[in-house]
Amino acid sequence: MNKENIVVVAIDGSDASKVAVRWAANTAMKRDIPLRLAASYSMPQFLYAEGMVPPQELFDELQEETMEKINEAREIAHEVAPDIKIGHTIAEGSPIDMLLEMSKYVTMIVMGSRGLGGLSGMVMGSVSAAVVSHAHCPVVVVRGDNPVTEDTKYGPVVVGVDGSGVSQKAIEYAFAEASARECELIAVHTWMDMQIQASLAGLSAAQQQWKIVEEEQNMLLGHRLAGYAERYPDVQVTRVVTRDRPVRALVDAAKGAQLLVVGSHGRGGFKGMLLGSTSRALLQSAPCPMMVVRPDSDAKAH
Repeated sequence: MNKENIVVVAIDGSDASKVAVRWAANTAMKRDIPLRLAASYSMPQFLYAEGMVPPQELFDELQEETMEKINEAREIAHEVAPDIKIGHTIAEGSPIDMLLEMSKYVTMIVMGSRGLGGLSGMVMGSVSAAVVSHAHCPVVVVRGDNPVTEDTKYGPVVVGVDGSGVSQKAIEYAFAEASARECELIAVHTWMDMQIQASLAGLSAAQQQWKIVEEEQNMLLGHRLAGYAERYPDVQVTRVVTRDRPVRALVDAAKGAQLLVVGSHGRGGFKGMLLGSTSRALLQSAPCPMMVVRPDSDAKAH
């Protein structure tokens, strides 16, 4: 499957989508690749009786409104990155279908998320959730409260490493992003407490054990990063090995970051939600835009 080296950003006219456009334009500029603005429209069912074909004027009006959103987004993108090439796609029908189809052929998809509650505190709307869970390329979710600022524009890229195959894929994308952005990469690996007898006698032994485990985890992390560090000698890597829950450790590391990259194992959940609990929790609480890389995210990371 041939991939086009291009960043796609979903447009719906919302404030969150405008924040996403700014982030996507900045990313396209740093990677020196084009940006494509993608918007869709659908005919409201209540405007015509069942079986009737809507008049052409209605389609024209909807297309015109959608084009206005595209043009507004183009202006926002050019404010951030005056020299990037910008194309657009307008489709009739579901934005989910449009974005999932595009995900087969592009480098990454960027989406805004309003950052408000919802079912069980899920921040993402149904469109973001479906695209993140099923896309064929990495998807970046930019919440409305994750704007690109002078502080975060030059921040690090953070990646979560858990030793799995999908986390290896996340590392590959994270190195490519850090290299394109000429910034530091922070690789975070967490491990949880072992069962320790809560007695004073056991305390020094426990601390000794923790030290041994920490050294082992550090070696494991170094092994996971080794090949990529050779491929991207320009990227300065900081390793963080911590005895903490993954969500808390990654949220802490990602404060002031340009991007947080995580792998999602693509399993389980209800109604086809394929994200793991860590990815879901991070999409609600990450202090910066977040890229989710799934097992079949087979775009080239360069």
